[in-house]
Amino acid sequence: MTFQEKNEYCWKPDSGVALDKSPICFKARTGQKEELKNVPDWQNKLRDYIDELINKKPSDL
Repeated sequence: MTFQEKNEYCWKPDSGVALDKSPICFKARTGQKEELKNVPDWQNKLRDYIDELINKKPSDL
């Protein structure tokens, strides 16, 4: 049985903005991974922070 595209059970993003298929990966400091998991809604907060970081002007850094 093959997977049907656009089926009724297809995952949809909460924000209405599609997510990239490939993840952003980086090495964190020791213990940060475990602490991050305790922050509510950490993935969306991190996505928002990355947008903020990218949109800053070089003079603001």
